[in-house]
Amino acid sequence: MLELKNVSFSVQNESDKTEIIRDLSLKIAADRFTVITGPNGGGKSTLARLIAGIERPTAGRIYLNGEDITELGITERAKLGIGFAFQQPVRFKGLSVHDLLKLAAGKDLSVTEACGYLSEVGLCARDYIDREVNASLSGGELKRIEIATVLARKVSLAVFDEPEAGIDLWSFQNLIRIFEKMRSADKNRSIIVISHQERILNIADEIIVIADGRIQNQGKKETIMPQITGTDSAVNPCHKVM
Repeated sequence: MLELKNVSFSVQNESDKTEIIRDLSLKIAADRFTVITGPNGGGKSTLARLIAGIERPTAGRIYLNGEDITELGITERAKLGIGFAFQQPVRFKGLSVHDLLKLAAGKDLSVTEACGYLSEVGLCARDYIDREVNASLSGGELKRIEIATVLARKVSLAVFDEPEAGIDLWSFQNLIRIFEKMRSADKNRSIIVISHQERILNIADEIIVIADGRIQNQGKKETIMPQITGTDSAVNPCHKVM
């Protein structure tokens, strides 16, 4: 289980301090597909970076399965089983897809093993295994390769920050299928996705709505979806699902 207790995060500007996450507390149960959504600028991506250890809270504590991980950085959290996928995947000139998968797994992977991870994300392994992770790959290809690295690491908690950003419709449809497969393939893996795409929200077990750095709503998909799509009188007027 992931638990945040009274977490705040602020940035000091030249003249004042901007508070992005405000005294936020939440629990995300294990074995769940959780989508965090809300208006742009509401703090979603910052929350993902706090969970991954890229940023550290200015107040509050973060726990993973009861262990306080607040002061741990991204490397230490990765060793505990937290995987993070960026909005814009990093390109590595001179590094092959095979080498990237071996780095992610933390061990030597045979071509067959590496190809298995590529196949899981819908890529023809023989076309990608020796390619460089550079500008020759499309946004959709990079997204799927990044997800393959998360699978290779066998993380217990996978965090994806707006995985739909910058990909075309065909790649987005494949992304949905990959998430559905991840959800069903390993019941011991928890998945957190930052997104405002309705098709991703529709496959969630739980939805958390964040605005102005605070939780506005949290609950099962069946309860939250009618509100944020405008089919319920309790819809939050500041939020619109794309």
